[in-house]
Amino acid sequence: MRKSIAIFLLFICLSISASAALAAQVAPAEAPEAYKLRPGDILSITVLGYDEFAPTTNVNGVVGFLVRPDGNFSFPLIGEVSVQDQTASSLTEVLRSRLAEYVIAPRVTVNLVRLGGTRVYVLGEVVKPGSYEIEKAHNLVDAITAAGGATKDGAKRNVYVVRRSKPNEFQKVNLLAFLTKGDQSQNVALSEGDSVYLTSNGRINFSTDVLPWLTASYYLDYIRRDK
Repeated sequence: MRKSIAIFLLFICLSISASAALAAQVAPAEAPEAYKLRPGDILSITVLGYDEFAPTTNVNGVVGFLVRPDGNFSFPLIGEVSVQDQTASSLTEVLRSRLAEYVIAPRVTVNLVRLGGTRVYVLGEVVKPGSYEIEKAHNLVDAITAAGGATKDGAKRNVYVVRRSKPNEFQKVNLLAFLTKGDQSQNVALSEGDSVYLTSNGRINFSTDVLPWLTASYYLDYIRRDK
């Protein structure tokens, strides 16, 4: 009996040691990056005890402060406020600091009530090529999903992303690595006016086969919006 108890206790000790060793080898998961506010976002901002600061603008059925394309919004008493590189939490501190010049110990709450959309162009081997306004994370998968996904001829290893700010350059992305291996670096973030081109399974030359499509699509949409 004593021998059985001793063996059982030894087994428990070995199990605990193995678990501790395994835990030491596993790196802690990284905390998700906080969402940075951007143009098109709608914010609900309240200052406790001061109803006059409550938002009154109705934006497509949502009452709040709309972040304009320049990255600013107007707030009562303090005027223009920029959301550049700000999260909801950091913007709360900015508003507290600026309101403190007029209000004693202001208690500010900032909530994001609607994400702003990002207009991108999705072309090539997708079900519905065109321009799309994507929300959520504004990334490559969102854009291709909005266009109905890749066709059977789509080469997911060869996806080109062209930034609006650098129209003569491109970033080649292996979307298949994200879909099969979870490689987050391949699910790139997109900005306003960026273009995505999903190539076919055949050989393709970017400058002669892809770039003309992207350029034509961009200028066609520009002409339509300018009318």
